[in-house]
Amino acid sequence: MLREGETGVVVDIQSGVNARGKLLSMGITPGVRVRMIKSRKPGPVIIGIGSSKIALGWGIASKIIVRRE
Repeated sequence: MLREGETGVVVDIQSGVNARGKLLSMGITPGVRVRMIKSRKPGPVIIGIGSSKIALGWGIASKIIVRRE
């Protein structure tokens, strides 16, 4: 998982069909650049894609495989 302030590119989503579909519908797709805004437990993980911010639970966020840039 990225640290706060880091950016990366989504390379894969390793989850079941439902969670994968949810992430894809939010624009979290392989090839998209993301930045980590907040990643402190137990709160949500907040990522940025373009000018949008997306809050995710730790469980689903851990399914997103990202390559650091």
